[in-house]
Amino acid sequence: MEASIERRPTPGKAADTPRPSKWKRMKQQKYLYLMILPAFLCTLVFAYGPMFGLYMSFISYSPGGGSFFSQFFHSKFVGMEWFDYFFTNGDFYLVMRNTLAQSLLSLLIGFPAPILLALMINEVSRGWFKRLVQTVSYLPHFISWVIAANIIVTMLASQGAINELLLSLHLIEKPITFLQNGHMFWGIIALSNTWKDMGFNAIIYLAAIASINPELYEAARVDGASRWRQTWNVTLPALRPTIVILSILAVGNVLNAGFDQQYLLQNTTVLQYSDVIDTYTYRYGLQNGMFSYGAAVGLFKSVVAFALVMLVNAWSRRVNQQSLY
Repeated sequence: MEASIERRPTPGKAADTPRPSKWKRMKQQKYLYLMILPAFLCTLVFAYGPMFGLYMSFISYSPGGGSFFSQFFHSKFVGMEWFDYFFTNGDFYLVMRNTLAQSLLSLLIGFPAPILLALMINEVSRGWFKRLVQTVSYLPHFISWVIAANIIVTMLASQGAINELLLSLHLIEKPITFLQNGHMFWGIIALSNTWKDMGFNAIIYLAAIASINPELYEAARVDGASRWRQTWNVTLPALRPTIVILSILAVGNVLNAGFDQQYLLQNTTVLQYSDVIDTYTYRYGLQNGMFSYGAAVGLFKSVVAFALVMLVNAWSRRVNQQSLY
């Protein structure tokens, strides 16, 4: 009688155990799936559900006496007509110029500002002063743009604090009408966005700085590195993954110049410099009743933003080996 030989796995190699099927793994992790189910349903209902309305960009929709769905699905299909109208009616250049100018200027000023603020707060040794600076810096983020716009308008008025300061320092001879000067509007929007969101965005970098191993700083001090060299050689390299991810997201929002600040700070004298895609969509889509045209302009902005995120993410993965996914 032949003796049965027991086969044992070779040392250093994993045993050939069958991998459980997908449904079996889901059954084993059913409680984890139940925990993410509410978030999945909310995303499905509020993010993906309304996307059927993108069909409005390709029809000539006009609300009538019937129900919305009957009017929506029985409207005339016009294809790319609204997109062609947007590209050829003369507003495309003006709106894109204002949107890109304001977004890129806000990105140029507003992106490095929270990084610098986080680095400066991290160097503060007194705890009470650090907490005070953090509170004061991120408090404007929780102020609505209605209140923030009134503060900005009051500060930049002819008799406002900015003009009074410049006059007292003899830097100007007469008050400057900031909000009536179109060439200044882009800078005002960029500085306003930076002031409002700088402190809140710095929290992300402060959290990343807090996760850095303190032994790295100790080793740098042993090697004779100054505070500046520690920041340059330890802190900034540790922040690079966070900076890359946030820069990819920021580039994706380059056509999202905003609505509230432009709408609240603009006036007829600076409309040639303040009109961006969001205010343009609101004016034509809602105020003028051109719903399909407004939907087409909004879809164009979303497609361009998605393409930018994909391109920058691929470039970052190839150059820095870091990306969103």
